[in-house]
Amino acid sequence: MKLILRLLVSAAIAFILAQVLTGVHVDSYGTAIWFAIVLGILNALLRPLLILFTLPLTLFTFGLFLFIINTIIVLLASDWVKGFDIDSFGWGLLFSLLLTLITSMLFKEEDRQRKQRSE
Repeated sequence: MKLILRLLVSAAIAFILAQVLTGVHVDSYGTAIWFAIVLGILNALLRPLLILFTLPLTLFTFGLFLFIINTIIVLLASDWVKGFDIDSFGWGLLFSLLLTLITSMLFKEEDRQRKQRSE
């Protein structure tokens, strides 16, 4: 249930960001839900591999290269979801940063509680 809620909240944030950022376009909220699902799958499967393969570069840039990895994953998800378009790498970077920041702030308390339960 929490996973579905997270996906719906992420989709809502992506939909709102697409309305605010002129370089990000989404056809409907349903499209934003599909985008959130694809993004979640890519983050679960592809992101760890990209981090592993680019570890030296990530260490050399003191972790800043992780922003580039996030942007690549967001752009890949937008390519796979018809009706969700990002105009350029710059818009993808800004969208990725804002999406990560907002979702992190919203789910911070839930993540903290889950961490306490696991200890």
